[in-house]
Amino acid sequence: MMYKFLMSVYKEMLLLKRDFGGLVILFVMPLVLIVTITLIQDSTFKSVNESRIPILLVDHDNGNISKTVKENLNESGSFEIVTKIDGATVTEASAKEAVFKGKYQLAIVIPEKLSADLQLKVNQNVGKIVSQLGLEDTTSVVKEKVVVKSKEVKLYFDPATQLTFKNAVKSAIDKMISQIETQSIYSTFQDQLGEGDEPIFEQESFITFKEIVPKVNDKEILPNSVQHNVPAWALFAIFFIVVPLSINIVKEKGQGTQIRLITNPVPYAVIIAGKTATYLMICMIQFFLMVAVGVYLFPYLGLPVLDVDGKLLLMSIVALFSGLAAIGFGILLGTIAKTQEQSAPFGATSVVILAAIGGVWVPVFAMPKIMQYVSHISPMNWGLNAFYDVLLRNGNIVEILPEINLLLLFFIITITIAIGYDKKKRAV
Repeated sequence: MMYKFLMSVYKEMLLLKRDFGGLVILFVMPLVLIVTITLIQDSTFKSVNESRIPILLVDHDNGNISKTVKENLNESGSFEIVTKIDGATVTEASAKEAVFKGKYQLAIVIPEKLSADLQLKVNQNVGKIVSQLGLEDTTSVVKEKVVVKSKEVKLYFDPATQLTFKNAVKSAIDKMISQIETQSIYSTFQDQLGEGDEPIFEQESFITFKEIVPKVNDKEILPNSVQHNVPAWALFAIFFIVVPLSINIVKEKGQGTQIRLITNPVPYAVIIAGKTATYLMICMIQFFLMVAVGVYLFPYLGLPVLDVDGKLLLMSIVALFSGLAAIGFGILLGTIAKTQEQSAPFGATSVVILAAIGGVWVPVFAMPKIMQYVSHISPMNWGLNAFYDVLLRNGNIVEILPEINLLLLFFIITITIAIGYDKKKRAV
């Protein structure tokens, strides 16, 4: 039986050797893909200080509020304030035109007398409260109340801007204005009630937020584009083995090779074992090539290095079982398909769908609720979660066992169905 298995592996090697161009594509294309995607996505994982978005600012106020807004935008490190276009001072009309044409993502228009009118409104409200409390100066002259109209800070967004960016900017601007209003109220109360230099109100925020991230050796573990893309696209490459594997099985059926093998006789399980061993080696070579790119090539491209210290063994285990799941799916598809025209398009499309719902392209948490549940049926999602447990969550073998068991179960189920279908078909 061992001899038959080894001959089956040798036969698969010969088939792959004859299609050397296809074999090269299996290794080269995933490497090109992972480098390209990582370079494109790297800016989204960099700190905000490394990527500043130019925004137009039209300041009709020229007061404390506009000054504070400018300072906060500059200090955030996310934005670069632009007040001139081609040497001309930006107006609301020119800002609107530039943004709507896609030259800038955002324009902020601060209305006239915003600072003065806000202070006047605060003075009126504080004066009213002080008066009701009986704390006002009896010698003060009663002033005629001036009606202060509400002000509107206008935000112009590029129509192509994502909704998440819009919401983030609006939230940040609203927070800034709220802080300015609060400080104005405190200061006005201080002026009317306080005596001396010691402040009555503490204006520092009482509630603050602090992000707690995992640490190893007192060093924070911060995710980057490489840690996300290497495992994600390694899985995509591993599962794309489905296409050539299923095509080869269909070829064998069409050329009569499978019939000759069975008449030797060679059980179909041995044929499957030979294919599994051969293509599993290819999957692991793909994986190690991608890891090598992340460790050795990415630093020369200005990308973060992939840190695999103490993690390579667990990552290899995840890749191994992911490869088994991919091979099981490919063998099942090749066993059921009757022609290459059936296996190739279906195999490629199904892999793309599994990648899409598995979180390879879009993170699962960003998907609609129903798709978050659907993602759990994708083997790529199981493999990706296992990789993240190792790379980002500092997980051990026990913590990735659930995902590994799912991948192994998927392999066993697909292989069992393939063998059962083949026996039934031959019996007929």
